[in-house]
Amino acid sequence: MPQRITVAHSPDADDAFMFYGLASGKVHDAEFEFVHVLEDIQTLNERAFTGRYEVTAVSFHAYALLAERYALLPHGASMGDGYGPILVAKQPVDPASLPAKKIAVPGPLTSAVLALRMWRPGLPEIVVPFDRILDEVLAGRVDAGLIIHEGQVTYASLGLHKVVDLGEWWKGETGLPLPLGGNVIRKDLGPAVMRRISHLLRASIQFGLSHRDEALTHAMQYGRDLNRQNADRFVGMYVNDWTLDYGDRGREAVRRFLARGYEAHILPRLVLPEFVD
Repeated sequence: MPQRITVAHSPDADDAFMFYGLASGKVHDAEFEFVHVLEDIQTLNERAFTGRYEVTAVSFHAYALLAERYALLPHGASMGDGYGPILVAKQPVDPASLPAKKIAVPGPLTSAVLALRMWRPGLPEIVVPFDRILDEVLAGRVDAGLIIHEGQVTYASLGLHKVVDLGEWWKGETGLPLPLGGNVIRKDLGPAVMRRISHLLRASIQFGLSHRDEALTHAMQYGRDLNRQNADRFVGMYVNDWTLDYGDRGREAVRRFLARGYEAHILPRLVLPEFVD
């Protein structure tokens, strides 16, 4: 009987594109049966603390608290190279006034929130499901909102104003891409199984990149009203060469991000990322 492996990821266009090869059966291995679970990133972060899924997407913020149970796969990263989560508002906002504002943020374990806290410590945060943040800003129930996923390519069309792009800020600070999310695998599977699954997941990403139109059509089911042009743009932002392999620069970005979080007294301990090689 094949070994059952649950692969959990977000119901977003970029993750759907990334895992299309596996989900469609175009990439497979007779020794494994892959079951896909789609949940929002905050839920995935929370469930990773119980080790519920063998393979799961997590925020790097959450990974810092999960490193004893999970190792990072060397592929599947979402990196913002000069772009990333964006703080937006209905009207232009002076960053100096933000401590007096109500700011909607996605899940508290997201990398977007960790980056925001490093950019401006102590801002007043109101946790809102990520797919409702734009509506909260537009309705005036909050003064600003930290947007992730597809909102990064649609906020301007809604008449909203950028306060800061955290990926742009991070690159200015470090010269590195901003690490947002990665795929992790449970260490108790053992080194041999971890390496084989790693190979298959990388093959799935490569299949999507090599069959872009086909994979994009599949991914658009999860694009939350993105047209094909914007879906292609969004997928290109977060499924690219960084996703196939972190490389030395990508790995340094993760190390620096976690170290800065610890130095800023946001993360409880210094974590050196451990990759499956």
